[in-house]
Amino acid sequence: MRSEDLIHRLSADLRPVRPARHPAAATALWLGVAAVVILLAVLVSGPRHDLAARLAAGFDLPQILAATATGILAAFAAFQLALPERDRRWALLPMPTVVAWLATMGWGCLQDLARLGPDSLRVGVSLPCLAFIVGLGVPLTFAMLWLARHAAWLRAGPVAALGGLSAAALASVGLSLIHHLDAAAMVLVWHGLSVMVLAGLASLFGPRVMRRGLAAP
Repeated sequence: MRSEDLIHRLSADLRPVRPARHPAAATALWLGVAAVVILLAVLVSGPRHDLAARLAAGFDLPQILAATATGILAAFAAFQLALPERDRRWALLPMPTVVAWLATMGWGCLQDLARLGPDSLRVGVSLPCLAFIVGLGVPLTFAMLWLARHAAWLRAGPVAALGGLSAAALASVGLSLIHHLDAAAMVLVWHGLSVMVLAGLASLFGPRVMRRGLAAP
């Protein structure tokens, strides 16, 4: 075969390649989607009756800010890792805010212990919290995986796990605006369990979803 014929055959079925979005632009787009989804959930369920008073008193604000920062930084890290030339250490970006998030809930546990005694450490069954965060986080995670599907054959696992962490963190913010748990220990257990479940599901099934999205026309 002549070189000209080989080149013609190789180039006949080429399709234009759309460049990946800049991580900052992709993060902003995804956060816009997340904000709309969470706002709709709050409007449908209705905000907590004591939300304004608690935020004004500063009770839930540190936790909400830490969870929001975790959601933003985890999303930005995911989109960074979706690019082949980026350092793997971007995965560590949300770790300080995760620690801060856990610390705010831990501090709340200590405050409740001083105020209520051992009764504050009793953790009741709150499956609706788990269902809300996972149920709200799953579509957000799918949106993240679709936007980062170009990483399907690169770092699909870390990208999916960070996407699940980001979605779960922001879903927990939505839950804090709607539902009041009786003690910080319950917040720590149920929010933390929901985050681990969603991040685990994303890391397990996310790569497959990303590959299917990449194969879609």
